[in-house]
Amino acid sequence: MLWTRWLVLLLCWGATGSEEQADERGAVPAEVRSDSRRERSPPPVEPLDFGFVPAAVYDTHAYYEPGSMGILFHMVHAFLYIIQPNPFPKDLIVKVIQQNMGGIKIEEWRKGREQIDNWVNALLPQWIQYESGFLICATFGVVFVVLIPVIAMCFCMCRCCDNCGGEMHQRQRKNADCHRGFYTASLVATTIFIIVGVLIALAANHNISSQVKSTRRLINTNMRDLKTFANNTPAQVDYLTAQYTTAKNKVLSDLDNIGPLLGGRIHIQLEKSVIPSLDTALRMAGAKVESAIKAMRETKEALENVSSSLEVLQDGVGKLQASLSGERASLSNTLSDPACTNGAVSHTCNTIRSTLSQLGINADFSKIPDVNHALANVNTVLKTDLSNIVQKGYASFNDTPRLVKEQTKNIVAGTRVKGMLDKIGAEITGFSKMFPVEASLANFTIFLNERHKAIESYYPQIDQMDFYRWIACVAVLCMVVLVMAFNILGLLCGNCGYDKQASPTTRGCLSNTGGNLLMAGVGFSFIFAWVLMVIVTTLFVVGGNVEKLICEPLANRQLFKIIDTPFLVHPEKRNFLPGMLFQNPNIDLTLGGMYRECYDNNGLYHALQLETMFNINSFLNRTVYNRDLAKVFDSVQVDLQGITLLEQAGRDNLINFANSGIGQIDFQVYLTEVNKGVTLIDLLSFCSDLEGQADQLPRGALENALRGHASSIRFIHREQVVPLEQAMSTLHQSVKQLQKTSNDLPVKVTNVLSAIDAAEYLIAHNASHVVKQETKAYVQGLVGYFKQYTEWVKNSLTTEVAQCKPISNIVDSMEIVGCSFIIDSLNTFWFGLGSCCILLIPSIIFSVKLAKYYRRMDTEDVFEE
Repeated sequence: MLWTRWLVLLLCWGATGSEEQADERGAVPAEVRSDSRRERSPPPVEPLDFGFVPAAVYDTHAYYEPGSMGILFHMVHAFLYIIQPNPFPKDLIVKVIQQNMGGIKIEEWRKGREQIDNWVNALLPQWIQYESGFLICATFGVVFVVLIPVIAMCFCMCRCCDNCGGEMHQRQRKNADCHRGFYTASLVATTIFIIVGVLIALAANHNISSQVKSTRRLINTNMRDLKTFANNTPAQVDYLTAQYTTAKNKVLSDLDNIGPLLGGRIHIQLEKSVIPSLDTALRMAGAKVESAIKAMRETKEALENVSSSLEVLQDGVGKLQASLSGERASLSNTLSDPACTNGAVSHTCNTIRSTLSQLGINADFSKIPDVNHALANVNTVLKTDLSNIVQKGYASFNDTPRLVKEQTKNIVAGTRVKGMLDKIGAEITGFSKMFPVEASLANFTIFLNERHKAIESYYPQIDQMDFYRWIACVAVLCMVVLVMAFNILGLLCGNCGYDKQASPTTRGCLSNTGGNLLMAGVGFSFIFAWVLMVIVTTLFVVGGNVEKLICEPLANRQLFKIIDTPFLVHPEKRNFLPGMLFQNPNIDLTLGGMYRECYDNNGLYHALQLETMFNINSFLNRTVYNRDLAKVFDSVQVDLQGITLLEQAGRDNLINFANSGIGQIDFQVYLTEVNKGVTLIDLLSFCSDLEGQADQLPRGALENALRGHASSIRFIHREQVVPLEQAMSTLHQSVKQLQKTSNDLPVKVTNVLSAIDAAEYLIAHNASHVVKQETKAYVQGLVGYFKQYTEWVKNSLTTEVAQCKPISNIVDSMEIVGCSFIIDSLNTFWFGLGSCCILLIPSIIFSVKLAKYYRRMDTEDVFEE
């Protein structure tokens, strides 16, 4: 068959790939297992747009609508179903083929003639049972063919002996008109039915001729479709290989943008999983840092207060000492006045003189060490911006894309990956050019052109043969038409020339002619009926069996099941089709399966299951994503352990702050001196006492002098002692605060460092899981682009490349031409002609009976009065 040769020619190059089957079969399980693992947790891969494979537009519409002829075809099919209601004998045909082809039971042929007879005796009853309807009808036809000439001879001889209506005498009967009317109506009805049968046969004859011309259209469109298939397939293959560039460019683009892509994905995932925990850690660290900063500032402020207060006290105490010494000396001079020698006054002066020693300084701040060293350490620590630690922690995540890009620049910046991808593309292109697809398809196109021209060269012969067939069928129908012409003319002449008043011996010429025409029709019926029945029986047996054994099984695809029966032609060859095409009968390829795939317009690669000979998906998996490329992708590593929230200098400053010397300050010395008070005695009390003593003195210069000294001392108290007391109060509070801070300071510093260490650990270790996961997902995304390409190639080969609709169209066109155009019309022809043959029997009977009433008789019954 033409399409079989075409398949073998087209796919001859595929057989060369069979040498790689062993390697591919070994590679497939591992690939399947790896694919299954990837499918269980597929990374989110951006879908690639590979466009549309250039589609082939096929012109053939393998569909036939018989129109009004369909009614006749259904009638014939119904008649054949009545004749042959048995199901298709698939098992019986398989047994016959296996016996004849030397299949499973070939050894029986070696056992001699007896075994052959046993086989015939076993299968023949089944075949007779299946063909029982056809055998009965064929027997009836044969009996008809044999009996009609015999009956005709007997009928002629009988009439020659004046019997069987041959006597030219008609008896008078009262119901003669009723008989004549009945025979006339019956003959008219029979003639009409015969004419209908003739028209059915004529329509079937004309349908064959008209459909022969449609066959040319089907042949032309099928040839064009095969050429379209041959011309489009190389372009489709080139398109598949060219689309590798889409996946390659996407991979290169993702590698170039690895910073925002991978870094951004890490950042997003960290926001979902790590950032909440980090927020807690950083808030905790921030709170502790703020607390430490507050403590540092308070410590600095306290130290500054201590330092300034100490300076004020040291300076003020010196000045106060000088003022009090001067005032004491002045007061002593005043008490040395002669007025104090007076007996009444001397006691008072002596009392005042005894208190002069109390006008002195009580606290000595000159020996207290300063806190400048501790203050300098605190100022150094405060220069470290500890408050920016939290912002720095978040900024480290925002800087993840830059960090990722920096760590992977050696992979991205090099030309190694691009060189590998270009090499893979060259291998795919080279592989597509390895097989002579274009050359084979070009030769196939030349073959199609030659076959098309050869077929077209037969068109004149086919037309001539169809013309002869049409003439023969018309000639056969003319036999029936001739009989019908005699019947119709006989009825017209007989009815028009019949005279009720005329006696049988005096009937007119027209009536007698009608009777003779009817008898002529009877004669031609006997002459043609058996010939027509021979034709009908032959066409019935042939056309009916072809319809039941070929056309119906082809329509419901039962015929494919016979061809696809395992071990049909040989006990060691499982499947017929792959054994014929690829010399490998073990491939699970069936004709029915291939037809269904081609009917659905799928690719020839999938329809012929070429993956069993060469697994293109395995080749692409090995080529597109090879070990070298896998090593490069696996080398993509990102490490966030370099993120530092607090530099070592800042840690040292915090430790130095804890060791700033605040804890070494002798706070008790400060408190002891502060608690002593500024002066030995309260100057205001001293002034009050001095004024009280002055009140006891008589008025005079001494009293006024003492009051002046009291006023001077009050001034000293107001101007010098009060500020010193305030400074001492500030110093006291600052010392107390420093004393308290010195106890909490190491703990606070330790808490700050612990919180920062916890946040850094969370980034460096807990986030590493997210980083590894996203890095793996990113690499799998790169691999996913190649996987998309291989899956797209596989799906395209299955459904879009080398779409084999022309193959199913050829099968359907053969069914349309052979069954719908020819067999259905042939069966309709014998159906109409057979009905005419059957109806000729009543036509003969009614014509003979009716002719008696139209022909002129020689004698008649005479009744005397």
